[in-house]
Amino acid sequence: MSIRFEVKRTIQVSAQKTYNGLIDLDSAKDWMQGLVGIQRFDSGPLKVGSQWKEKRKMFGREAAEHFEVIGLDESNKIVLRCDGTKGTTGKGEFIFTYIIDSAGDASEVTLGGEIKGLTGLSKLFGKLMAGAFKKACAKDLDSLKSYLEK
Repeated sequence: MSIRFEVKRTIQVSAQKTYNGLIDLDSAKDWMQGLVGIQRFDSGPLKVGSQWKEKRKMFGREAAEHFEVIGLDESNKIVLRCDGTKGTTGKGEFIFTYIIDSAGDASEVTLGGEIKGLTGLSKLFGKLMAGAFKKACAKDLDSLKSYLEK
């Protein structure tokens, strides 16, 4: 059984500009709160199969997580997988699906988060932390919105 959450934001730029902002890892340092650094395991534009390690300060401590692009649909959809077994979390799988819809001159971003593979106490802890994950994702989208609308 998985734990799910959803965050929506309207950004006053085109869907293409929002999509480009989300997949541009080099600009993440300009908007992503708590980002310590990103280590890419490939080069060039992000594509399905691209992977990186993202180090952030979250919940008062530094954490490193391993991400992989598992789905891209130009200007409409980005799907990222975070393998918790390769990072600070130590367990679980986190799927982040960004759906970007045009809304006139603006874009509507829906971020769906899914946490899978937790068992025992970590499953209970995951349910309790789902609100914190949702809040952190909302802060990221708010920061991206401010960055892109400048």
